[in-house]
Amino acid sequence: MRIAYVIPGPMSKGPMGSSEIRRREKLLNSWAFDGTTVEAMDVESGPTSIESAYEEALCVPATLDLLMDCEDKGFDAAIIGCFGDPGLEPARELCTMPIIGPCEASLLLAASLGHKFSVLTLFDSLIANQEHLVSRVGVREKLASVRASNTPVLGLMSDRDATKTRLMNVATSCIEEDRADVVVLGCMTMAFLGINEEISTSLGVPCVNAAKAALKQAETLVSLGLGHSKTAFATPPKVTRGQSVADLKVG
Repeated sequence: MRIAYVIPGPMSKGPMGSSEIRRREKLLNSWAFDGTTVEAMDVESGPTSIESAYEEALCVPATLDLLMDCEDKGFDAAIIGCFGDPGLEPARELCTMPIIGPCEASLLLAASLGHKFSVLTLFDSLIANQEHLVSRVGVREKLASVRASNTPVLGLMSDRDATKTRLMNVATSCIEEDRADVVVLGCMTMAFLGINEEISTSLGVPCVNAAKAALKQAETLVSLGLGHSKTAFATPPKVTRGQSVADLKVG
């Protein structure tokens, strides 16, 4: 099967560059089952990192265009490479292949691994938005807390050991003070640092890697021949009547 990993920002034009896209692609393929090929790609325009609802909104149009292009090119499924799952529902309206949101995949997995889970996010300003995502996924009763590391996306990679220590300290507070028995790394850059197993071993609780959770959900749906319900994510009426997505745009 072919799975597209679509980064909803022009990472290749930012400080991380194309080499980071290739690094993530290599990791995804190393995690994939035999017979699965993952191709990582980024959109051409938008914010190079996403740390707010505003930046999420900016990235959605270009992301939807790329996801539809991936379906036209024969991909079996696609993953939106941002923990905020930007554009997830409209993408499912426009595509028939499974579209996976790492946040949704991670939260559903975390909810099955313990009584309560906590999410480690980037900033305090994102806590309310993350709580909203938990409610949207339908697992709000299992949420112990959302806590922030207060580290920007681009700062996470500058010192891996310092990032791991900071996240481990936040996760410890989630476990000891909030009674979490599962923690979720709530950022895709966190997911590609390779620290979830170290955190899990050190703290004695499952630590969910959002990139792996999304990949395995994609592989599972494709292998089962399942896709998202078109009753839940109906094709837009104008598209059903034969208008292309390009026809819907003005200017």
